[in-house]
Amino acid sequence: MTADEQVFDPDFLQRLRTLFFKLRRRRMLKQKGVQQTQAVGFTREFKDYRHYTRSDDFRAIDWRLFARIERLFVKLYEEIQEFHVHILIDVSRSMVEPFPRKRLATLRLAVALAYLGLMNQHRVSIATFGSEMKTEVPPLKGQGHIHRILQHLTGLEFEGVTNLATLKHFRPSRGRRGIVFILSDLLGSEPEESAEALQVTTSWPAETHVVHILEPEEMRPKIDGEVRLIDVETQEQRQLTLTRRDMERYAKAFDTYLDELGQSCLRRRVDYVTWRTDLAFEKLFLELLSRGSALSQG
Repeated sequence: MTADEQVFDPDFLQRLRTLFFKLRRRRMLKQKGVQQTQAVGFTREFKDYRHYTRSDDFRAIDWRLFARIERLFVKLYEEIQEFHVHILIDVSRSMVEPFPRKRLATLRLAVALAYLGLMNQHRVSIATFGSEMKTEVPPLKGQGHIHRILQHLTGLEFEGVTNLATLKHFRPSRGRRGIVFILSDLLGSEPEESAEALQVTTSWPAETHVVHILEPEEMRPKIDGEVRLIDVETQEQRQLTLTRRDMERYAKAFDTYLDELGQSCLRRRVDYVTWRTDLAFEKLFLELLSRGSALSQG
């Protein structure tokens, strides 16, 4: 089975539908009646009727219903805020080589986020970055567009070098509240580049989530002795002799890198989460949304 078939097969889409309804049930259990808000940009969706009382605004009476049954009822509406969900996908070569599971996990997550956004009647757009920032799918609204997104993501090519600085060219819309998801392994030429590049997110008028796609073997490589390492993006080569102690130092340095990156995002009020490719997709997806994203509340 190819990676594309694993991402877009009917079984996966059915799992997305199951996840969607699971999230909906969670929201219904948490809600206690209609919650009012002062935020702007809301649409009103009919929810139910109830009997008219003297304290109600007479303009809320459904006069057509009164003409049929000669009883006064008012309409209840549920206010739903429309967001613009931006999904930014790292399409550099390191996202697919030497660990193709990273590409698989990234595309699955992008599809799941797009599906949830469309099902909740939000606008969804997709952009890619690597050597440059590029709009792949313009803003779409309505669940019928999920197949267009699936088709487009199938053709994405993961190639070229990682240039995290291209994130500065992304501009979320200011006309509608935005939710941004950055899906990347964050592998620049130096570890410090990750935190520096993500600093631009503080200027975005949006709720931002950084999803760090990680292969376990990147965190704990199973190599020792004399090895030749090849950079899959630049083809730069290095001949090294690695001992078990060297690999322990590497593992500790990688953990420090992740911790410092997470702390940097926390200081900037940016949500940061690691996404390990060896863990169950549904569990990770629900954990991501449970961290407080407005997308899980729409």
